[in-house]
Amino acid sequence: MQTQIQHLYNQRDLGHGAAATILHPAVLVAMLVAIALILWRPRKFAIASLFLSVFLIPRWEVVVVAGLHFYIRLIIILAGFILVIRARFAIAGGLNSIDKLFMVWVLYRAFAVTVTNWPVGVLEQIYICLQAYCGYFLLRYLIRSEEDIRRAAKALAITAAILGVCMVYEQISHTNPFDALFGGMPTSTEMRNGTVRAEATFGHAILAGCFGATLVPLYFWLWKKKERAFALVGFIGSTLMVLTSNSSTPVLAYVGGILALFLWPLRRHMRLIRWGIVAGLAALAIVMKSPVWWVISHINVIGGSGGYDRAFLIDSCVRHFKDWWLIGTNQNGNWGYDMWDLSDQFVAEAESGGLFTLVCFIAIISLGFRRLGIMMKRVEPRMQWLFWCLGSVMLAHIFAYFGVAYFDQSEIWWFAFLAMIGAATIPLSHPAIAQTATAPAETKFPQFAEVASAWAEPQAVPAHDSRPQGHWMWEQ
Repeated sequence: MQTQIQHLYNQRDLGHGAAATILHPAVLVAMLVAIALILWRPRKFAIASLFLSVFLIPRWEVVVVAGLHFYIRLIIILAGFILVIRARFAIAGGLNSIDKLFMVWVLYRAFAVTVTNWPVGVLEQIYICLQAYCGYFLLRYLIRSEEDIRRAAKALAITAAILGVCMVYEQISHTNPFDALFGGMPTSTEMRNGTVRAEATFGHAILAGCFGATLVPLYFWLWKKKERAFALVGFIGSTLMVLTSNSSTPVLAYVGGILALFLWPLRRHMRLIRWGIVAGLAALAIVMKSPVWWVISHINVIGGSGGYDRAFLIDSCVRHFKDWWLIGTNQNGNWGYDMWDLSDQFVAEAESGGLFTLVCFIAIISLGFRRLGIMMKRVEPRMQWLFWCLGSVMLAHIFAYFGVAYFDQSEIWWFAFLAMIGAATIPLSHPAIAQTATAPAETKFPQFAEVASAWAEPQAVPAHDSRPQGHWMWEQ
């Protein structure tokens, strides 16, 4: 098991993997079509093309050039990044606080891992930085308004439906259909209690299930936006992904996202609920003989789950604080049995880049919640459901992060989600709107969709204006 997961993890970088190019003719055609649609068709086609290609093309398809491994999703992202360069890096609303913190987080994490493992892993960090920066800002460029969020959600719903059907087939036939159709590196089907843990195109069954689980709150928003066919298809697909992954973490993320949606009637009392959660954890810490994180060890939704392993991983990380706090560590494998497996995103951040990286990652999550919360207070009631659903997606991600660390195309979904928050909270980044912070509540952002769309779309520059085309209204 360790060898298999480590082999999949190495598929992230430019220097490991297959000895030669693995590229099925159908994948080559799909890649070229996706790139063409991204670069030369309207933006509404680019969003769907990017998601469908990144999540449906098998992860093992790779082009090897001079010993460097270019996986297909990176090639598509790099090609799409031409749009960002052509637009002179103009993104809707300009750089917000999440964008800036994201850049610092990625850079310091790569620096820390490089220093800790020097000279091994340099190419891997180059790959991670390329995928993170190019992927994130490409998505920030493509997702500019509420309408773009709707297009992205619809594309993700279709993707989840396709993956869900394929994972059902995988569990029934004990054969990954993507292996059968496109070939690639032979992998053994993972079993738990006699049932297949389907993974489709993802690096692990848990990641596949979490992808489906964290999408669910978006379907409730689509349903209210009268996109009920997409909402229903996506919901069924995501549910199938969660069930066929045969893992506890996706189930918890699925339940967490839906639970957050059910708290909608209590949205005006969230401060009391948050402090109630803090008080509950404090009470548990007082009455428990072990630290509070050992509660995770008692969670076993699917028989054979690794709740104890996750709790022990967190406990080991806390006990070895002095080993990783400055710049991370590569010695976590010596802390105990299976401690090489960073199956917790927060622990992975700590041990990869130290305390600074962990704080940056938590701050990104906190800023996302904060921006969504502020916008909820400033828009009309009919617009609040979007922000609540996005907050529910964030909570689902947090539930998932306690059971897995993203390392495959799941990272692209995380980047896309942060881009959705950026698009949904554009008014908070606009200087003119910032001056209205003390305005009466009824004057704050009365028509979010119209305002966001106006700021997000490129505006024509008058003929007498010497500035180049492509400036955004918010820059003028």
